[in-house]
Amino acid sequence: MSALGLVLAIGIGVSLGFFGGGGSILTVPLLVYVFGLEPKVAIASSLVIVGLASCSGTVQHWRAGNIRWRTGLVFGSAGVVGAYLGGRAGAAFDGGVLLLLFASMMVLTSLAMWRGRGGASSPAGSDGGAWKLVVQGFGVGLFTGLVGAGGGFLIVPALTLWAGLPMAAAVGTSLFIIVLKSGAGFLGYLSHVSVDYALIAAVTASAIAGSFVGSRLTRRVAPDSLRRGFAGFVLVMACLILVREGAAVMAAAEAALPTTAPQVLFALLMLGVGILAGRVSRTGGSADDLVFERGEGI
Repeated sequence: MSALGLVLAIGIGVSLGFFGGGGSILTVPLLVYVFGLEPKVAIASSLVIVGLASCSGTVQHWRAGNIRWRTGLVFGSAGVVGAYLGGRAGAAFDGGVLLLLFASMMVLTSLAMWRGRGGASSPAGSDGGAWKLVVQGFGVGLFTGLVGAGGGFLIVPALTLWAGLPMAAAVGTSLFIIVLKSGAGFLGYLSHVSVDYALIAAVTASAIAGSFVGSRLTRRVAPDSLRRGFAGFVLVMACLILVREGAAVMAAAEAALPTTAPQVLFALLMLGVGILAGRVSRTGGSADDLVFERGEGI
């Protein structure tokens, strides 16, 4: 067990306690590249570690009055279903592909953090707000369960935009939702992977210690002073993962590329169907109905 890895794991909790997210953005690379776990095992382990660390952060934010339980249950219930299905679906994907998806989410997360979140929120109980929370809760849960990322930095904007929560309440409520989704995603992965519970316990203990630090920092440090530095770090890490895993995946996938005329025709047909579906979906509503400022919703 790496002593350096356990020290670095403190940063997982600091991120969760300070930003209300970002724990998995640090956990999966830590488990893969420092502790040497296989990608799927790392993702499953990450879900447990982030979920348990979020429990600690949830308690601290509950004491500060920053959790809206009803809103959390609406979003979290849909997220639980999506996360479990995502965890089960992980069995069908190559580990390298999962890391590429994870790194792509890291890029989006870093850009959202760099630009910051607007403080404006929609009025609580706005028309369709509950349904939007359910739909996004399911979608975020599905992706969280699949790759172990994309939790807090998608949940917080949704809670501020559609549930009308102030930022402090959105951060606290997001931690409660992360607990629910992480547990469901882990149960989905548990059907096809085995994890090292001793390693999980050690990393979790370090993350929980960090969450106390992160929670205290929210009252003493301006978020902008740390946000951009963390965003830059995440972006650099994402680029390294994309380069490393992308080359390996492309080498493995070379034999599966279409070579005959029927295979090429079928691939082009599927591409055309996807493009057509995207164009049709855009005709169903106006993009002006939702306004995302400064990276919200990414």
